[in-house]
Amino acid sequence: MRPYILAENNWKTIKDSSFEVAVLPWGATEAHNYHLPYGTDIIEAEMVAAESARIAWEQGAKVTVLPVIPFGVNTGQFDVKLDMNMNPSTQFAVLRDVVEVLDRHGIYKLIILNSHGGNDFKTMIRELGLKFPNMFLCQCNWFKSVDQKEFFENKDDHAGEMETSVIMHLTPHLVRPLSEAGDGASKKFRFSAMQEGWAWAERKWTQVTKDTGVGDPRKASAEKGEKYFKVVTEKVAKFFFEVAKTDRSDLYA
Repeated sequence: MRPYILAENNWKTIKDSSFEVAVLPWGATEAHNYHLPYGTDIIEAEMVAAESARIAWEQGAKVTVLPVIPFGVNTGQFDVKLDMNMNPSTQFAVLRDVVEVLDRHGIYKLIILNSHGGNDFKTMIRELGLKFPNMFLCQCNWFKSVDQKEFFENKDDHAGEMETSVIMHLTPHLVRPLSEAGDGASKKFRFSAMQEGWAWAERKWTQVTKDTGVGDPRKASAEKGEKYFKVVTEKVAKFFFEVAKTDRSDLYA
């Protein structure tokens, strides 16, 4: 068993263990073009969390990774068959219960490792911070931790070169041939403010993309995915370690 993965351990090992920080991987279940599995975000969340926790643990951080939450906010994909939606209000209820358990058992730091672009926990963290003043709560979007340009030719928004490469590296048996993938071409809002990034509205997915992908996957490779995954997990592990070892009363420099 891996001591930093809660689901693999038992009462004999857990009852006398102490942990400095908990990590909650949060994914989504949704279509990823024609070639990647619906569980892409779940696989990424679990494996980025586990590898980052391993690195941090071996450096001396007492990290425990909780089981992944498999459903994310997919309100804009309501008409994509079996894209599973968990409303933000439901996410808040789930997160509140998790935080309550951690607070009760004296684990006062929680990192939400987010693996889905539709999830956003900022307002939830603000509200729960008032209800649980002993807790340090934060979110971490692993897919924003490293500049994709260092590894990939095409920017990936959803099921493009980056995600395809990562899944080719992690679970190649779940990737269909790239010859079957759509090109990931997508439409953008007509409004310049949204194109420039200072205004926002939810995208209606089937009006934006014909294959559910946003980003060209055709230059993806397992080799690119392996290199990217290594750099990402090392960087995320550093964050895990820093959160674990920083006193909650001394968070600001």
